[in-house]
Amino acid sequence: MYHAEDWNPKQKLLGSIILDEKKLDDAVGLTLELHSYVHTSDTSNIQTKTLEDELWDGLDRKAFITMPTIKDVTIAWNLWHITRIEDLTVNILIADSKQVFDDWQSRLKVEVKDTGNAMSDEEILALSAGLDMLELRSYRKAVGIRTREVLSALKPGDMRVKVKQDRLNRIFSEGGVLEAEESKWLLDFWGKKNIAGLIMMPVTRHQIVHLNDSFKLKKKCKK
Repeated sequence: MYHAEDWNPKQKLLGSIILDEKKLDDAVGLTLELHSYVHTSDTSNIQTKTLEDELWDGLDRKAFITMPTIKDVTIAWNLWHITRIEDLTVNILIADSKQVFDDWQSRLKVEVKDTGNAMSDEEILALSAGLDMLELRSYRKAVGIRTREVLSALKPGDMRVKVKQDRLNRIFSEGGVLEAEESKWLLDFWGKKNIAGLIMMPVTRHQIVHLNDSFKLKKKCKK
């Protein structure tokens, strides 16, 4: 089973070796380990129960789409948000390939393409209500599998490669980020990073933050 106390020490260790070309295999291996924690166990074919496995355990649709208070979001939004960001940053910014989303949008049954950063409460609830719960889970698994392929193919020197402007432009043109300031700031944020920086934040740490929030929402919905 995933142990929360393991996360920070391993993330710190990753930060200390990720730019060392001689430790590329160790860095990639540790990244894949951290990544496995924030996806379902069948994404990485491990027997260990992961953080996301625990979230899905006993999760019903009501809890999935409920916004307990106006200060909250929904579990559906959290999962959408971290999965869209992983898809965009890994497949466009790192791999310069097509998004997994391109093959999944019709299955997800929503018109939304972006990360959801600029959504109002009403828009969050509408997205949550419209999402097919099982298809979102499957989309997330597909994104996770693709991420693991991309990470496993990294070569010495790749970690220091800066994010390219044309790839940021692709995210905007493909609707992953919107014109609204609450959304578009992501392009500036990602644009200041190299591949190592993307791995340290959107690919790993960012996901655990939103999964932890989802557990809090799940608990609130049981009260």
